[in-house]
Order: sequence, then C-alpha cells, then structure tokens
Amino acid sequence: MSKKILVWFRNDLRLHDNEMLVEAIAKSDSILPVYIIDPRLFVETKYGTLKTGSIRAQFTIESVSALRTSLKQIGGNLLVAHGKPEDIIPALVQEYEINEVYHHREVADEETKISNLVENGLWKLRVNLKHFIGHTLYNKEDLPFPIKDIPDAFNLFKKKVERDAIIKPCFLSPDRVNVAEVIDWGAIPTITDLGLNPQEKDSRSDFEFSGGEAKGITTLQKVIVTMQEAASAKNLILASKLSAWLAMGCLSPRKVYWEIKKMEGMPNTKAIFNHILLGLLWRDYFRFMFKKYGNTFFKPDGFGSRRVVDKANTNENFNNWKNGNTGFAIVDAVMNELNRTGYISNIARQTAALYLINNLEVSWVLGAAYFEERLIDYNPASNWGNWANMAGVGNDQKTKNVFDLDKYIKSLDPKGNYALTWAS
Repeated sequence: MSKKILVWFRNDLRLHDNEMLVEAIAKSDSILPVYIIDPRLFVETKYGTLKTGSIRAQFTIESVSALRTSLKQIGGNLLVAHGKPEDIIPALVQEYEINEVYHHREVADEETKISNLVENGLWKLRVNLKHFIGHTLYNKEDLPFPIKDIPDAFNLFKKKVERDAIIKPCFLSPDRVNVAEVIDWGAIPTITDLGLNPQEKDSRSDFEFSGGEAKGITTLQKVIVTMQEAASAKNLILASKLSAWLAMGCLSPRKVYWEIKKMEGMPNTKAIFNHILLGLLWRDYFRFMFKKYGNTFFKPDGFGSRRVVDKANTNENFNNWKNGNTGFAIVDAVMNELNRTGYISNIARQTAALYLINNLEVSWVLGAAYFEERLIDYNPASNWGNWANMAGVGNDQKTKNVFDLDKYIKSLDPKGNYALTWAS
C-alpha cells in the first residue's frame, strides 16, 4: 500500500526552505498539498474590527495562487478548500486514505486551538499530525536556553543568541512532486467572494505589494541591490517591507538572512544588513515570548498594569484615530497611509500607538486589533507583542518608560513632508 501524506499549508506559502514539504515528499509515495480558506479569518472581532482587511486578504489570495502555480510547475497542484480545518482535514484524510498529516506549528492562541482541534479529529482516525517549525530564523532546539528560560529583555536575548546559537542552512526547493489523484482541486476565491471590497492602489505609494514566493524573492533581490547604496531612509523602509512576505511565509527568514549575509563586508552594506537582522531577531523574540507566555499578550493588563483609559470618549477617540481624523497632522497621516496601503514603517506604527494610548487614552488592545485588520504584514506575535510593549505592559518591563512621542515625530517627519503627502 502506498503512503500518502497531507501537507497542510498555513503561513508557509513557499517551496524554498520548507522542511515540512521536503520531508513529506521524501517519506511518501504521493502528497496532498492543501490550503484551507477558514471563514473565521474574515469575521468581525469583539473590538468591532475585522480579523483580515481587504489589502491583506488580496495579498493572501495572490500568495495562495502563486503557490498553486509553483506546485504545478513541478508536477503537482494545491487543493484549496473552504471551511474549518478541523472539519475538512479529517474528511480529506478519509477520502484520500491519508497516512499522516504535516503542518507548521503556530504560537498564538487561536491558531494553536485550531491545530489542537485538527489533532483531536485525526486522533480519532488514528492518524498522526506531525508538527514542524519553520517560521523563525533560529530553530527552537538551537537556542542556548529552553523556552522557559528565554530572557525577557530583548537586548539580552539578542546578545545570547548571536553569541551562542546557530542559524541553519536553507532546505532546497523540491524540483519534482507526486500528488494524489484529485478530481476537483478547488477554486481560489476573489476578494468579493470573501465579502470584502477590493482596494485600489494609492498613487502616493511608490511600492506595490504583490503576494507570492517569486515576488518576495524579487523584492529581496532589490534590497540586496540597494545594500551597496547609501543607507537612506527609503532603502531601510524597502528592506522592512520584506515583512509582508515573511508574515505569509512566502519568504523564509533564513533565506533572507543567508542572501544578505553574502553581502556582508562589502562597502556600504553594514547599515541595511544590521537593520534586516534586527528585524528578524525581533520576529523571533516575539514568537518565542508567545511560546513562553501563551495568551498573556492579548490581555489589556498584559504583564503589568494598563494606563488610564477614557471610557466615556473611547468610541469617538478610537474612530477618529483609525479614520485619520484626530486633528494631529502626523498621526492622521500615518493612519491615512495605513488605511490606503496596508503598510507603515515601524516608527510610524510606534508614533500612532503612543498617541492612541497616551494622548487619546484609548485601550491599546483596540489599536492592536485595528492593526490586525489593516496591516499587510500582520502576524500575531509581532503585532500584539509590540503593542503591549508600547503600552508599558509587555514582558520586558525595562522598556516601560522609554518611548518618547516627540522624538518619534521628529524622526518620522523632520521636514513635515510626510504629513503633507498623507494629509487625507
């Protein structure tokens, strides 16, 4: 009897550096690659925001379509199903006589619960769900400490992993795949199928995000070309935009690291190299913190005590903030750019967060939920971890009082051009 493995893609939409896919191909006679459109990702949250807005939804659709194309090019395909994974995967296992299911482990509460539900359903069928780790630069087992002992202070975490941990090489992309015989591989939905309205590109943006592994690698190559130029703000922001492909798993963090590592030591490359590496380390740090502390990052009090909240004016202040109508030009500009493009720089995110928390006295969790809806590069750990830190309730209490709104404003828009560009 031939062995079939179901490969459940989630936020890992790539062929390169994908241990789950490589091992599934090596240990089976055929695989069934599956992506599931889960309706729970497109509902309204308890905060009145959407789980996924139209810009990230479009990026996701493009990324799924690109993965299907890539699999077809090596003799495969991607089954796209609509519904809850805990219902669909056990049904597919029975229909296609699957022997084992592979997937990448997640760390946030909702994603982990879905994995557990799938695992419970498979257990009843006596089929194993095998977990892989493929979202971080450093593998958990290669860290110089167990998860429970990871330093809460980012600087200490950074120092220890850079000194004592290793970054593994990338897995090669497969060049051939055998897939199960499937009559209907399923349709990839459009934005309107998901109940969302498509959003036109804003002419003020000089960058266009397009989902998929090939687009991510092309953007990475553009970053590498700019590394030999002066480390301007524009080039640093281009490098930061890799985060969209990293969040969807179209780019592996190790792929990014090893490609930019080739440039190390060449003239003018140090600033961008360090900038990208720092971003990758922050991604790892927050994922490991979520693994260490679980759901604490989603609680308003977090690891400390929340600031004053103006409950009487919360709705009005929050609506003005998210719609770019606060009357404070730089914050309104940040929110306008976010709403029109799905992307803002890290310093813009911090500026908007500080203003919402300190000046408007709105609970930080509302801001985090709105960023979850709007950001094209949203991932739970980085988003909620950063917001908790900005609110002074993060796990690294040394950062509690280090944020200065005026300093961020001067750095973000020293000449006032940004506020003028995104005035409405």
